[in-house]
Amino acid sequence: MAMAEQAADVRLDTHGIAPVPAADRDSTPLQQFWIWAGANIAPINWVLGALGIILGLSLLETLLVLVIGNLIGCAFFGAFCVMGYRTGVNQMTLSRAAFGRRGAYLPAVFQMLMTMGWLGVNTWVVLDLALGIMKHLGVHHPGTGTKYAVGIAIMAIQAVIAIVGFYWIQAFEKYTVPVAAAIMVLMSILAWNKVNIVWGHSTIHGSAKWTAITQLTTAIGVGWGITWLSWSADYTRFIKPGTPEKKVFWSTYLGIFIPTVWLGFLGASIASAGTSADPAELVTAAFGGVSILILFLVMHGPVATNILNLYSATLAALSLDIKAARWKVSVFVSIIGTIALIVFIESNNFAQNFDNWIASVVVWIAAWGGVMLVDFYVVRGGKIDVAGLYDDPANARYGDINWAAIVAVLAGLVAGWAWEFGLVSFMQGPIAKATNDTDLSWLTALVVGGGLYYLLRPILVKDTTVAPATVD
Repeated sequence: MAMAEQAADVRLDTHGIAPVPAADRDSTPLQQFWIWAGANIAPINWVLGALGIILGLSLLETLLVLVIGNLIGCAFFGAFCVMGYRTGVNQMTLSRAAFGRRGAYLPAVFQMLMTMGWLGVNTWVVLDLALGIMKHLGVHHPGTGTKYAVGIAIMAIQAVIAIVGFYWIQAFEKYTVPVAAAIMVLMSILAWNKVNIVWGHSTIHGSAKWTAITQLTTAIGVGWGITWLSWSADYTRFIKPGTPEKKVFWSTYLGIFIPTVWLGFLGASIASAGTSADPAELVTAAFGGVSILILFLVMHGPVATNILNLYSATLAALSLDIKAARWKVSVFVSIIGTIALIVFIESNNFAQNFDNWIASVVVWIAAWGGVMLVDFYVVRGGKIDVAGLYDDPANARYGDINWAAIVAVLAGLVAGWAWEFGLVSFMQGPIAKATNDTDLSWLTALVVGGGLYYLLRPILVKDTTVAPATVD
């Protein structure tokens, strides 16, 4: 049995965007948990948790936002994961049901560009931290040359894993995430032993407190689960048929919820004691002899996340009807990501601005997500005519371009921007500014996108595939 499992782990993923056959769907809920937990055991989550303290909230208030926000946001994510399990189809191809055969090019282009951007920026973000730890460990003068070597090595590892495909991604997360989680437990214990946690100190009141709560909710509360929606079905399409849907939902839900709340609380508790929340300072100053373990964690983080970015970027590209083998598209995306990384290393200012910008544009996922939730669960009752997703555009059962979805997602995007207070000035909308920098972008985009689609669909959409029998 063990040898059979290892053989399954190392086989080549030959699937593109066609429905995954039942015989090739052998992923389990536990393996899905490791996939999503691996993508979220990362230093960025404790930095975002510290944001609550920086904004003036107390530790208790920050923890409440983390827990309540992720209870909601991860429920959206779990619902999208069920879509992939029911159909065996990747997320951007599923968009064809709402947007039409070629209308779905719009979200697919957004997803491809966003995941390619994250591919480069996630690697760049951890390089200074990795070099800081290496210096602490005795590596003398780890400068730009070392940064290039480390960065390109990370890119190469994640490219190989993602090019081989889902089964290697699943195996990587299965065997490395438990180790990373154990290191994070040790790191948490060491950190909490070194700081005097302050639970009740809040420096803001009234409307200013409400503003801080909304900003933290968008950054690492409800907004965090929503930011993963467009990746979800790409991986749950491999779950073994016959698996109870409750297990699909809860394994993916907890894969996001546990590391996000845990690491967010870690960062907030450290910041509450007046200790720097900067990961580099925290690691090099506090962990001494175990820094080599933290170096593994830091190097693991971008790989665990970026193998998902690279794989999903490839599927998004194939959803544009690009006629090429998945592995060839993966090579191309890897090259683009490496070029972006080199540009970031050469220009830290540009990289910082790009990081801030890409963190802001994820509001489009909320607008698109609202449309998809209404279409799949309300209009179609959770059932999809899978064969219709692959029709010729001229005779597509779901239509060619469904303007109800296009108009709804663009309106949701504008509405979300208007109530967004992002990290760059042009991502700070007029309603957000008029309400004391309150950020309700995720809610506005979701409600406007989904609500407008529901109202416009009977008028503008002509497809003939409402609530058919599910295709296995």
